[in-house]
Amino acid sequence: MSDESTMKIDAKLGLDVFKLDKEPHIVIDTEVCRTLCVDRACLYVCPASLYELDDTGRMTVNWEGCLECGTCMICCDKRALTWKYPRGPYGVQYRMS
Repeated sequence: MSDESTMKIDAKLGLDVFKLDKEPHIVIDTEVCRTLCVDRACLYVCPASLYELDDTGRMTVNWEGCLECGTCMICCDKRALTWKYPRGPYGVQYRMS
């Protein structure tokens, strides 16, 4: 039997509940991202791995699974992201086991 101190991060994240809004709380300015961003840091720093490149090389985000940590906003030094907390009562609801 596993207690909370030994529970793996994937299992802990699996307890979270997401109440989705119709409007995204993360918006990418794809033109700024495409022309100014070189390192594509958001692909690597997002703890939920929500950022990816589509078939055309355009950055996309699956905002529905956002953990609301703000890491992407901090790492985007080209200001290609507009990020805000979801409107209440939407967003992630953390649950403890």
